[in-house]
Amino acid sequence: MIKKVYSCLWYDGNAKEAASFYCGLFPNSKITFESPMVVKFDLNGVEFMGLNGGPQFKFSEAVSLVVECETQDEIDFFWTKLTEGGNESMCGWLKDKFGMSWQIVPVIIGKLMSDPVKGPRAMQALMKMRKLVIRDLENA
Repeated sequence: MIKKVYSCLWYDGNAKEAASFYCGLFPNSKITFESPMVVKFDLNGVEFMGLNGGPQFKFSEAVSLVVECETQDEIDFFWTKLTEGGNESMCGWLKDKFGMSWQIVPVIIGKLMSDPVKGPRAMQALMKMRKLVIRDLENA
């Protein structure tokens, strides 16, 4: 019987640095196991494994981590911290200093986008943004 499923993230020798950085950002987060090759960590209850696999493989936008935020302050916090040393993209996407892609979104994004009247306007507004601004999405 399967005990659990979790993601393995491939790093070029800096898995512990990445895990420590992420655990410092998210509440209820910690490193749970460490060896020279592997670091296991929980981010607010979600388990990950960082593998010091070497330079062969890089992260891409094909896989991203999504952070649902209740407030604009939370969006601003995660956007600022995760783009330090990384880069911004469009529509709430960014890459952190380790190359991992993230989506920083308001928890209400699904409700906004599914509204038959506001949804298309909210999507148009979102397409012009880098960091998402809840007020602008709601007022679209």
